[in-house]
Amino acid sequence: MEKISKGQYHVSINLNSFKMKTSTVLVAGATGLVGSEICRLLSAKNLTVKAMVRTTSDPVKIEQLTKSGVQVVQGDLRKKETLSQVLHGVTTVITSVSSMPFSYQPGENDIQKVDVDGMINLIDAAKLAGVNHFIYTSFSKNMDLDFPLRNAKRKVEKYLQESGLTFTILRPGYFMEVWLSAAVGFDAQGGKVNICGTGTNPVAYISYKDVAKFAVESISNTAAKNAILELGGPENLSQLDAVKIFEDVLQKKIEVGYVPADALQSQLNGAEDPMQKSFSGLMLCLANGDQIEMKDLLKVLPVKSTSVREYVLSVVADS
Repeated sequence: MEKISKGQYHVSINLNSFKMKTSTVLVAGATGLVGSEICRLLSAKNLTVKAMVRTTSDPVKIEQLTKSGVQVVQGDLRKKETLSQVLHGVTTVITSVSSMPFSYQPGENDIQKVDVDGMINLIDAAKLAGVNHFIYTSFSKNMDLDFPLRNAKRKVEKYLQESGLTFTILRPGYFMEVWLSAAVGFDAQGGKVNICGTGTNPVAYISYKDVAKFAVESISNTAAKNAILELGGPENLSQLDAVKIFEDVLQKKIEVGYVPADALQSQLNGAEDPMQKSFSGLMLCLANGDQIEMKDLLKVLPVKSTSVREYVLSVVADS
């Protein structure tokens, strides 16, 4: 709080409030899982938010964004000329954009065009627009085999670090909402799950909602400036540990099938489509484990995160 004397009067200015009202955050990937949650959290903090969507974005999701109080703007990472207007007045960019898995279209909306070229376009445009802070969502350092999505993420990380922009690189592990779901063959509620590898290596499953919390916290926390943040959940559990939690909550045995690591390696080697190759790579990395220790980071970015058990309880309650 700063006081300015004017004659016998004192005018008080809340500098933090002023900063909040004049800061504008652009969220790229705003209709996605993480991006929409980021928009919701930012809106709840009364921050000025621009949600970048494309002409082809789901109108239902766009309506949800509008109702949450954010400004919806049209832009396309693949088209440089659309970005300067979108970035006008923006102080912080948060991006969770990826072509995988839901919007993937070979040659049109793929890893090269979106995850590499599109992200580089956004970084360049942000620099030209005078953006103060660029927050990029990558993934865990443990996902480090040679496959297209991994290579794209690391290339963009390097480009951002060398751009001259103040950056934050978020490296979350495996989303529990995805990797402990039927979408990837982990159908615990249906009574059967497929395990990658032996299922015994530790994995720091994280909720996408907690990734969004870290993204929002990174805007104002100095510990996140020019930093790479490895993000995991509150505990490192094996895939089989997760099965046991589901069994405990559901009160039933679950049939477990195994996809051996060498079979996953063969899939990775044989896949020709970049998305299939990347998905095989992610499954093999899961088999190898993704252990992330959060103790030190939580001292400077105190975000309360969701445990696998809490997630399982919520899934069962909603079913």
